[in-house]
Amino acid sequence: MGTPTAEKAAEEQIHGVPLVQGGLDFTGVTDTVCSVCERPGATKGWYISFAIASTGALTLFAMIIYLFWTGVGVWGVNQPVGWGFAIVNFVFWVGIGHAGTLISAILFLFRQRWRTGINRFAEAMTIFAVICAGVFPGIHVGRVWFAWWMFPLPYQQLVWPQFRSPLLWDVFAVSTYFTVSLLFWYMGMIPDLATIRDRATSTIRRLLYGLFALGWRGSNRQWHRYERAYLLLAALATPLVLSVHSVVSFDFAVAQVPGWHTTILPPYFVAGAIFSGFAMVLFLAVPARQIYGLKNLITLQHLENMNKIILATGMMVGYAYSTEFFVAWYSGNPYEQFTFMNRAFGPYWWAYWTMATCNVIIPQVFWIRAARRSIPVMLTVAFFVNVGMWFERFVIVVTSLSRDFIPSSWGFYWPTWVDILTLLGSFGLFFTLFLLFLRFLPMIAMAEVKNVMPQAHAGHHGGHRKEQV
Repeated sequence: MGTPTAEKAAEEQIHGVPLVQGGLDFTGVTDTVCSVCERPGATKGWYISFAIASTGALTLFAMIIYLFWTGVGVWGVNQPVGWGFAIVNFVFWVGIGHAGTLISAILFLFRQRWRTGINRFAEAMTIFAVICAGVFPGIHVGRVWFAWWMFPLPYQQLVWPQFRSPLLWDVFAVSTYFTVSLLFWYMGMIPDLATIRDRATSTIRRLLYGLFALGWRGSNRQWHRYERAYLLLAALATPLVLSVHSVVSFDFAVAQVPGWHTTILPPYFVAGAIFSGFAMVLFLAVPARQIYGLKNLITLQHLENMNKIILATGMMVGYAYSTEFFVAWYSGNPYEQFTFMNRAFGPYWWAYWTMATCNVIIPQVFWIRAARRSIPVMLTVAFFVNVGMWFERFVIVVTSLSRDFIPSSWGFYWPTWVDILTLLGSFGLFFTLFLLFLRFLPMIAMAEVKNVMPQAHAGHHGGHRKEQV
């Protein structure tokens, strides 16, 4: 342990910029965050956004009902492309959820204090993204009445599921990830829910927030148990960042299909998941920061640090792309060589170059500090990164299946209107859940933000240092 002065210097600032700006004290932080969910009514923009998002979610449910009623023939899947948009969307949404656990757990264990302004956004995004991901494996089984085959339950002839199948591994990996992330998110909110409970002016709000605050009073004993439990959950969640998307990549890596059967996929998928996850956190946090007046809590330095991570992971993804081509050439396997040349110059060339442009070329603008601190630039880059990462999954799934070993079995996959509306509907479900989170729950971890302010440490005298821009 260092001296109080050294601790304060390390915790108060990021590269000379205070973690909390605007001269806010503890009361100011509480008022800023709680004012959002204490308003008697939401803003007009929130209602418009919620109407659009909920319409998209209803569209998703309508497409699922239509799929169940009619059959998977309404999708574009066929031989040889048996995995279409459903698996593409599943892998995409699982990847989106990775930044939440990384920001909350790994950065917490490494004592990165700047995470406190954005970790609640990331944790909520993780939960909602995994919910969206979980929709697709269940509806992709074709005969929905056999969806329970995905679970480790014996059916009437006592034949168990194929535990050697990575599709079953996905069930365990994603369900474990969702459970731990949900517990981690909820536990982090307990002190903040108690704060809202104590400020509530209506009986129903006091009752509901008090119910979910689990009797929190902020005693030394409670804080001691809370911090121990939070540390244990962070340690438990950290391996999941690496394991979950690695297991998802096994869906492809253990197959014999050219373009899939490669050992680079697990680290490649993990880097891509963190890449797209941070881009989505940025895409959500920047508008909320502007609309709800959170600029003093989510500073430009927070956003710049996320942009640096996007740049670093984007370069890892670009390195993986080039490594795939090198390994295909070095292997001397004509099927592998053809697969990767077909990705870049075959019938799906437009998808490949969209992927490469969005994921490798566009993020290079973050080498420029002014771009890393420009709101329009970072929003634009975050949008294109998520577009590129969706196309990456499309390229991996579709191009490999459409051109297999025998040219006579080749085919061309094209999505139907049901595929497209289902994809858009999944975004509607995601944003519906996220907007409800913004409206009724504290979007910033007040207790954690206060813990990294200089007022929280012994030896502090006076207010914040002069604000630096």
